[in-house]
This record gives sequence, structure tokens and C-alpha cells, in this order.
Amino acid sequence: MPRHIRNFCIIAHIDHGKSTLADRLLQATGTVSDREFHDLMLDTMEIEQERGITIKSTAVTMLYTSKNGMEYELNLIDTPGHVDFSYEVSRALASCEGALLVIDAAQGVEAQTVANLYKAMEQNLTVLPVINKIDLPSANVLEVMGEIEAELGMDVDEVVCISAKTGEGVPDLLEAIVAKVPAPEGRDDLPLRARVFDSIYDPYRGVVVYFRVVEGRIRKGHEILMMAAGEEYTVEEVGHFGIRREPCAELSAGEVGYMIAGIKTVEDVRSGDTVTSFESPAKKPLAGYEEVKPVVFSSIYPVTSEDYEDLAAALERLKLNDASLIYEKVSSVGLGFGFRCGFLGLLHLEVVQERLEREFDLALVLTAPTVRYRVTLTDRSVVMVDNPVDYPDPAGIGLTEEPYIKASIIMPDRYIGPVTRLILDRRGDNYKNLYVGKKRVEITADLPLGEVVYDFYDKLKSVTQGYGSFDYEIEDYRPSDLVKVDILVNHEKVEALSMVVHRDRARSWAVNACRNLRDEIPRQQFKIPIQGAIGGQIISRETITALRKDVTAKCYGGDITRKRKLLEKQKAGKKRMKMVGSVAIPQKAFLAVLRRED
Repeated sequence: MPRHIRNFCIIAHIDHGKSTLADRLLQATGTVSDREFHDLMLDTMEIEQERGITIKSTAVTMLYTSKNGMEYELNLIDTPGHVDFSYEVSRALASCEGALLVIDAAQGVEAQTVANLYKAMEQNLTVLPVINKIDLPSANVLEVMGEIEAELGMDVDEVVCISAKTGEGVPDLLEAIVAKVPAPEGRDDLPLRARVFDSIYDPYRGVVVYFRVVEGRIRKGHEILMMAAGEEYTVEEVGHFGIRREPCAELSAGEVGYMIAGIKTVEDVRSGDTVTSFESPAKKPLAGYEEVKPVVFSSIYPVTSEDYEDLAAALERLKLNDASLIYEKVSSVGLGFGFRCGFLGLLHLEVVQERLEREFDLALVLTAPTVRYRVTLTDRSVVMVDNPVDYPDPAGIGLTEEPYIKASIIMPDRYIGPVTRLILDRRGDNYKNLYVGKKRVEITADLPLGEVVYDFYDKLKSVTQGYGSFDYEIEDYRPSDLVKVDILVNHEKVEALSMVVHRDRARSWAVNACRNLRDEIPRQQFKIPIQGAIGGQIISRETITALRKDVTAKCYGGDITRKRKLLEKQKAGKKRMKMVGSVAIPQKAFLAVLRRED
């Protein structure tokens, strides 16, 4: 019955204990046996286990008998905490009626805590504040309760204090979920409408669709219609999410589950699509998700051109499981055919690269990440440039603009000085700070997105000794003095290393790039000049010295002209070699260009 169903997700800042809490809930409800249990049960990807972060939202169904003897079906969706995966969070929220907002008892309210709360409020979710890690010696529950009341405007009487590590307070939390999270409102007797929130590809069964039934019922043998794709399928299996997929007879309004319907092509399933009955379809689809807007762009090429088709198939599969990934075909003179991809941030880029290399066994070359610039030409036409190769001729440019973000940084007040210097170093503007606790301050500033995507987050963690938290939202485009910097290796332009940067940064960026390339490119039998240039003007240079064979080793004693003749012969050979020799640039050299050295 819908009144015995509770759909909720766990939202929090990074490392506040979402996945550990999910583990305790699975154990407390008996969903997983002690023999089968291992830490981070819902983080199934190898990369998630290694990095200790959640990348994909994961759903699981738990059966819970409350203290009054009633049995409830609890559908939990565990979400990521990193700002790069906020799109996963927004999709999870659309499938729930409630959210557990987890806050660290030692670190308190942080930037992503506030951002995730606002997302939950936009979806009209019932938010249950949970203070985690009360077992830590540094836990300060009273101070965190004050922050919840002052910063989040929430009632402290509703706060549940737990330790996800020891399990303390988890039974009280389960009772609070049953009592405070509202039951779903959908009716079984209406035409079927179910919202797709995720999907995976099974090599034996085809596409496995994850969805939430909003109205009606769905069962095996049902003829269904995907409303956005316009495709018809016959349901082969429906079921709940346990630790493994658990088939069942049918799913009704309010339930969360999966469906297998012999869907062979990944393009036919889109996150946010509405599933309805083919015989008696719903009149209108459910509201979809907001369109994802990538902010970081990079080109991905296979190391060997034979792997191009494999890369295309791998991106198609990955796109099914990662709706925020956007890509299109490109070609380069030096690197051949590849794909221009859009990402939500640099961590998202790293994760996609690692998944392509691990899950699909591909060797890849990635170009330097860039953001999307807006260029107004002298003929008043406007072009959006996310690839430096497409940057227009400077003679025809009237105005260049770059994207700005509104950054929010929450940290202890003792780090105001170093963080202010970091913001000013990255061309920050409109700087403000506001005390949000006795010793905690929130700094807001407008920053160019291009200055943030590389290593701003790492630098922030470094200067605040790990206590600084960072969140941002895209604001608008603002005029900026931008130039395209090219890198020439042995007098040949390497397109994949070109960058669009602010003019004030151009020389320092070129010097740094040339220095890093000099250290990474192997030495040849001839000198290799590495140059940074704006148009025809060289602004930096490094030289990789030639390997030299000692051709005079056999010449002992005798006339000096014998040695000189051999050296001149070697010199002529090296000159000829330099004319025809090509320099192979290793993949690590492309990544080395991105390293900043202050």
C-alpha cells in the first residue's frame, strides 16, 4: 500500500558519512546478512572504492518493521557529495518525498550542505536534519545545532543525532523516517506514468531501466511506451533493488524499481523520460530534469586509430549511465579522429577518463581542459568557443567574454588571509565575507570559471588544511582580454596543447607549459626547441638537448683535423635529422602542461 512506502535519499557535503550511514541502514533493516556485508555496500564501482567517494546515485529497497508492528518499504537513494556530481543529486531528489541532510558533528554546516538543502527545498521535499559522527572526540553537537538553526533555518527539535560508524542512534533515525517522511501520493487506478532516473547496460539483458512509478501499475508482459523516445517495448521483468536485483510480480504507484524490456540501443533510454502504457497511454508526460550544462571541455583521442570505433561504443555505453556526459565527433591533424566531450568539472573528467581506461580497456590521449568562451566578431555575429582550435582570427574579433561563477567558501576564520590571496590570485571580484558561527566565516566572490577548473579546489584544501568547503553556481559572461597561446614542438604547432587564457596569464602559462614539456618529452638525436607563441610572437622557449654519441672515442693521438672531420660529419647528420625527424609526445606530457607551479 502507498501509505506503507517511504522514498528518501541521503544528501550531504563530501565525507560527512552518507555511504557509511547507508551501510548501517542496510544492516539495521536486515537487508544484507553479516556474511555478505562489506564496507561501502552501495559504492559498487572499483573507482568509488579506491577514492572513497560516491560517483553514482545508487538505489536500494529495505523492509522495516517499526516499533508499532507496521511493516514499511523504504526506498533509499544514496547520492554523491562532490559539486561535480550535483546533477546526480538533482535526479535522485526528483524520485523522493524526503531527504536525510547529514551534517558532520565536528565540521558543521559546509558549502555543499547549504547547496543540497536548497535543491531539496526546490523539489518540496521533507528534509530531516541528521548530525553524524557524534562518537568523535572533536564532535560539538550543540554548536552544530546552533549552525543548523542559524544558517539553515531548521528546527533543532527535529535533529536526530547518530554515529554511522558505531550504529548509535540509527534505530531512532529509522523511526523518524517512518514518522516524518510523507508517503507517496500516486494512485494505482490511473494510467501508468513512471519517471526514469537512471539506467545501466547489461551485456546479456540489454538496458536495465531504473524508474519511480508515479501513477498506475507495471508488470511483466505489459506493453509500454517511452514517451520522449516514442519507442514501444514489452516488459520482460520488473523488480526491486536489493543488494542484487530482486524480480517481483508488479510495481505500483509510489514504488522505486527496475525494468528489463529487451531495449538493445542505449539512445532509446533517456534520464527524465516517462514510461506509460502503450494501450492506454497517459495524456501528458511527467516533468523531466533540468538540462545539464557542461562547464569543462576536453577532446579525447585513442592512442591508436584502430581503437576509434571501440571508443565510440564505450562513450555511448557510458552516456547511458552518466547523463551529464556530452560529446561530439572531432578530428585533429596530429591526433586523428576523436570526440570533444563536455564535463561538469575536472573531477568528472578524471572519473570518465579512468572509467574508459578501466572498464573498456582503452589507451587515451586527452587535450588540455577548457571552458566555453563567447566571442563577438567585428561583423556583430556571436560564436561560442570551447575548443582553442576553433578560436577566431584576432583581427576579426570585436569582444571576448568568459564565464564567471559565484563561489561560496565556508571555513574557520583563521584562514581568511590565505584564502583571500588565493581568490585575488585567480582574478576574483566582488569579494564579501560573513561570519556564520563563532569562528566560521563564509566568503563569496565572483571568479572566472577558467581559473577554477584546474586546481582551485586542491589549492583551497591545501591553504585551509582540509577545512575549507567550496560550492559554486554559474553566473554570467563578462568581458575579458583573452588570447590564444600555441605550443610549438620542433617548430610544429601541437593543436592539442593550445590554450585560450587571459593576456596577463599568457606568458606565465606558456613558460610553465614549456618547462613541463621539456621534462616529459624524451631526448632525441637532435635538439628540440619547445616554444610558446601568441600568433607569430614567441613568448617563451625551452630546449631539449640532443643525445650525442662520442664519435671521437677511437681517435687517440694524431692530428686534430681527424676529430674535427668526424664532429662536422655528426653535426651535418643531426641537422638533416632535425629537418625530417618527428617528435612523439607521450600522453603524460599532455597532462604535465596542466600542472601549475607557483
